[in-house]
Amino acid sequence: EILLATKASLSTGPGRMDRGNSRLHLLNALDSSLHRLGVDHIDLWQLHTYDDDTPMEETLGALDHAVDSGKVRYVGISNFTGWQSAQATTWQRAWPGRAPLVSHQVEYSLLRRGIEAEVLLAAEALGLGVLPYSPLAKGVLTGKYRHATPSDSRGAHPEWGQHIDPLRTPHDQRIVEAVITAADGLGTSPLAVALSWVRDQPGVVAPIVGARSVAQLTGSLAAEDLTLPVEIRRALDDVSAPPRPDRTD
Repeated sequence: EILLATKASLSTGPGRMDRGNSRLHLLNALDSSLHRLGVDHIDLWQLHTYDDDTPMEETLGALDHAVDSGKVRYVGISNFTGWQSAQATTWQRAWPGRAPLVSHQVEYSLLRRGIEAEVLLAAEALGLGVLPYSPLAKGVLTGKYRHATPSDSRGAHPEWGQHIDPLRTPHDQRIVEAVITAADGLGTSPLAVALSWVRDQPGVVAPIVGARSVAQLTGSLAAEDLTLPVEIRRALDDVSAPPRPDRTD
């Protein structure tokens, strides 16, 4: 069974109404997605980002219309802060019969755990299933950038390299080494270890993986059968713990 999910919000043209969470843009983007995909409905349709310029009531009304029309089964959000997700979810639930928000898609990995301070707690309280994207930190957690940038990798491309380089700090490298050590001890791949760690975090429904080859897809699927021992999970938690916020100001 295949469940089809997609998002809307980002720019699709040069005009002001070609981006954001206005009713016009969202519903036009939905129709375009249905046409490109060759389907009559989307199982999970998500707001790609929060939009300060559009009233929340207008945005949520568009989600309701999409569900009522049968073009969408369920709706969710992506890249919202904790308070933004609380605002949207609470507003939607204030009117009986409105389509409830069911999911929150956010970046989450051993190298990017910032959402734990607020976003994950909000998702749990609001009943939103968390869909982590980039659970392998753009491939860095697989170890392929451990010593150098492979010439055939996306990191070798200037456009992608600028997104990968910030994930290769000394702190990040220590985390990668810990993942590799854990993988060696378990007789599996760093990919499987990193993916399993994200998958088993509280509130996570399913990590979103990307694969450019059969080998990459096979590696990701192998994580399904891996459960990290408690001591290894604790070690990874410790080495990847984000800095505590400075509350002295």
